[in-house]
Amino acid sequence: MANKNTMQLNIVSLEEDIFSDAVEMVVVTATLGEIGIMPGHLPLLTMIRPGQIRAMSGDGYWVYYVTGGILEVQPDTVTILADTIVRAEDLDEAAAIAARRGAQGVLANKKANSDFAEALAQIAHATAQLRTIQLSRRGNGKVGR
Repeated sequence: MANKNTMQLNIVSLEEDIFSDAVEMVVVTATLGEIGIMPGHLPLLTMIRPGQIRAMSGDGYWVYYVTGGILEVQPDTVTILADTIVRAEDLDEAAAIAARRGAQGVLANKKANSDFAEALAQIAHATAQLRTIQLSRRGNGKVGR
C-alpha cells in the first residue's frame, strides 16, 4: 500500500497485469519526452511512445520496454495501459541490433520501393529496446518482475 513517500503503480497490458506495487518514482517515455513522476504529481493523461518505464523504490528498481500506450497520473496512483510490454531482461539485444541495421539499410537504399515510414518506426523501436537494455545494466537493483 502507498504511503506519503510512495504512490501506487499499476502497469497492465492487453494480455495481463504486469506490475502493481508502491513505488517512489516512475520515469516514462511520453510523446514529448521523458516524464518523471513522484507522489503528489498533478493529474496527467498522455500517450506513451516506444521506450522505457523505470519504477524505483527503496528496495530496487524495475525496467520495462513498452511499445506505446496511455499514462494516467493521479496524486496517489499511476496507471500505465501498455500496448506491448517486455521486461528489460527479456529483450533480445542481437535481434534489436539486426532489426535496426536492416531498417537503416532500407533507408540507405533510396531506389528501393520500401516503406520509409515503416523503416523509421523499426529504427525507433530497436533503438528504444537497446537503450532499455543499457539502462537495465547500469543499476544494481532489481530488473523486471
